[in-house]
Formats: sequence, C-alpha cells, structure tokens
Amino acid sequence: MGTASASSTTFAAAAPALVRLEPIAWSWNPLVWIALGIYRTLGVTSPIRVIFARAPRLIVAHLILMITAEYGVSLDRRLRALARVLGSRTNGCLFCDDLETRIAIRHGAISREDADELADYADSQRFNERERAALHYIEELNTTRRASDEIFQELRKHLSEREVVEITWLNAVSNYLNLQAKPLGLVPESCGLPDRSAAARS
Repeated sequence: MGTASASSTTFAAAAPALVRLEPIAWSWNPLVWIALGIYRTLGVTSPIRVIFARAPRLIVAHLILMITAEYGVSLDRRLRALARVLGSRTNGCLFCDDLETRIAIRHGAISREDADELADYADSQRFNERERAALHYIEELNTTRRASDEIFQELRKHLSEREVVEITWLNAVSNYLNLQAKPLGLVPESCGLPDRSAAARS
C-alpha cells in the first residue's frame, strides 16, 4: 500500500478541513482500485482514501456487507432507503445522511419531498402506517439503543418476523457506517444536500 503523497494534499484541500486523517491519493493495492471504482459511481471517494487505503483487507468484508444490504434482504427499496436515511440523521452522521439520501433519490427509492419530510414522518401523509412503524423503531433504536415493547409490538403489526430481523440488521449496518464516518470526520463531498453540507462546514 502506498503512503500519503504530495498529491494527496490537493485532494484534502478540496474537502472541508474536518477530516482527521489526510486522504491517501494513491495505493498499489488492487482492492483499493476496485473500491475506488465502485465509490466513484456514488460520487464519493473519501471512505476509500481515508479509511480503506490504510487498511485494504477490510474492503472485502465492507463490500460483502454493502452488497448484502442492497441485494440480500426482502424489504422493499423504499423502506430500506427511509430506514438508512433516518438512521444516519438520528445518529448525526452528515456524510451518511448526504450519501444515502442522494443515492435513494437518484435510484427512485424516495423523492426529495420524502427526504425533506422525513423529520416529521409521524404526522406526514407521505408515509404509510407500515413505514411509520418502521421509522419509529429505527428512531428509537438509534436514540436509546433499545426497543420498547410498545414500539416493537407496533412494528410486528406491519412487518413479518423476517422483515423485523432484516430492518434491525440494516440499522446495525448503518451504524457500522456512521461509526466510521463520524469519528474520522468524513463530511459530504457533493453538496447534494446543501443545507446539511453547510452545517458540516460551520
């Protein structure tokens, strides 16, 4: 694996100065090349340049998790997207909030209006009872690290046992992402959500 070079300074200068580890501009490791190719399609590179260029062996496990979260669960795309975005917002992870929201809107899983009203999901008519029960569960998990009997029973009215396990697992995967991005200071690269991107820079 290569080390940070002079050219990495250019990359770092393009991003807000909150990143705690200088992005690595180049690595000889083919796992890093593959991961960079995948993440460029998402409009970001800092997770690879900051995290995985320093620990390339983690890329395999990371990609397996991401592929499973996208293709290995039975939950519909809209509910998966809503859960990911709300989880990131509840955890205060601006990087994941921006990335998950942009991907969900780009792929048609949710609309920009859905994203804007997500903070008021309990009262908004944009979300049905099934979605509100799942979002209430996600919000409580990320706020208290537990689920009350009342919220869990409401969830069970709308989701099968398999779906309950899947949405709980998806939330754990989102936490895995949040708990990398936040401590290492990753911030939105694309300004896809200017209101939250501005907050990250202030």
